[in-house]
Amino acid sequence: MTEQTPQPSAFTLFDLHSHTTASDGYLTPEQLVLRAVEMRVGVLAITDHDTTDGLAAAARAIELQQLPLILIDGVEISTLWEHHEIHIVGLRVDKSHPALTSLLAQQTEFRHQRAEEIARRLEKAHIAGALEGARRLADGGALTRGHFARFLVQAGVADNMAQVFKNFLAKGKTGYVPAQWCTIEQAIDVIHQSGGQAVLAHPGRYDLSAKWLKRLMIWFKAQGGDAMEVAQCQQAPNERSQLAKYAADYQLLGSQGSDFHQPCSWIELGRKLWLPGGVEPVWRDWILPARSQ
Repeated sequence: MTEQTPQPSAFTLFDLHSHTTASDGYLTPEQLVLRAVEMRVGVLAITDHDTTDGLAAAARAIELQQLPLILIDGVEISTLWEHHEIHIVGLRVDKSHPALTSLLAQQTEFRHQRAEEIARRLEKAHIAGALEGARRLADGGALTRGHFARFLVQAGVADNMAQVFKNFLAKGKTGYVPAQWCTIEQAIDVIHQSGGQAVLAHPGRYDLSAKWLKRLMIWFKAQGGDAMEVAQCQQAPNERSQLAKYAADYQLLGSQGSDFHQPCSWIELGRKLWLPGGVEPVWRDWILPARSQ
């Protein structure tokens, strides 16, 4: 499949995967929407990990400042499939729907339990104060392993976050605690109940063989999954065209998103986000409100 980059003037730039301080992002919702406008994003989905807490503040900031930005209410739900942690993005969800709020409350409880166990194991390895440090960095947001990684870097235990995950938080390492997330089918069902579309997030990042990745997509589609992320701002060579082929093969719509967490040189809001020709976009049937000018 030949990749064709559309002309910027021919489309509204969609970035349908981003994070705020409501989970493990570095920018507040207010800061994120301002940066999205700065980066010329026209439609932004905020998809924090297992929480929708940042959406209201983002919507208020857009309205108060009359920003030329359309906000899509989203969430990124952590799931377990065949002992792999797989993330499912929900787009255009009703954040107040009882089924969604109930599932996210369950996921939050799992997060708290895992965080306490991670801290206990790090304590046994003579790394003290990890839970308090991670909670301080989360500042009331969803507590993630990323917050532990940031704490360990600040504490001088490792030089960078990648080193923390490799040496402390990966499977078999001191601070590794198996997740207890919901299933893919539960996530898809709740997203649909709340009026949203279920998107398989960053399928190229799960360290799966081609055989297992195809099994994942077949399973996702069989459970009613709607779309898969095809385009990201940082991808391996030919990954985008291969994912586009998979989307066509398994009759899934295509989505795109930066998975933005913080300003940096290689991952940025809206950067290199376009779908190859022949991919039906997840937004094809959306009726979007006019943006403020």
